[in-house]
Amino acid sequence: MRVLIVEDDLLVGDAVRLALVAAGFAADLVGSAEAARSALQAEAFDLMVIDIGLPHENGLRLLQGLRSRGRVLPALILTARDGLSDRVSALDLGADDYLTKPFHVPELVARCRALIRRANAVASSRVMFGPLELDMAHREVSVGGRLLELTHREWAILECLVLNAGRLVSKDKLLHAVADWSHDLTPNAVEQYVSRLRSKLGPAATIRAVRGMGYRIDDRVD
Repeated sequence: MRVLIVEDDLLVGDAVRLALVAAGFAADLVGSAEAARSALQAEAFDLMVIDIGLPHENGLRLLQGLRSRGRVLPALILTARDGLSDRVSALDLGADDYLTKPFHVPELVARCRALIRRANAVASSRVMFGPLELDMAHREVSVGGRLLELTHREWAILECLVLNAGRLVSKDKLLHAVADWSHDLTPNAVEQYVSRLRSKLGPAATIRAVRGMGYRIDDRVD
């Protein structure tokens, strides 16, 4: 899953980015509302983490503008402002969650995961898909109680496919799920990761390719 961090304090922003990357997310950092809008137009993200005190245009105005244009991308406000009125304003303007600085990294990561689960109508951090059991909190997958060893990117592709089960997932969407701006990957890399996943999943699930369009996962083999 891919996160856009909107934070003008580059030290704080990079710390958040590194924490999310360590937790298995792909994460990108921008320092202004204008840069955030440009990033959202150019790339696909699963979550925004937004600071309120941005230069020129604050984070709440950015969020309000996105919501007024119909953008439903989950948004977590991460800010030093801890007043009740700030929380109420943020939630009323379309924020999905609100976390104050200083914060604990495990809580930030857990809130990000929860927002992405909610956006995909997944109620629990444990997801059953046929014989597969995915533990979203620990980024583990097992078949009949046996853990499969997946790389971070293999997991990210499997997670994206399972959360979109029954729907076609484009190569571009899978590419965005595993790569941030610091990694230059191509659609061919997605094909390689999918091939490895197929080998590891065996008969537990089938990843079907739709030529020129993308992939779909099924929980059985015909």
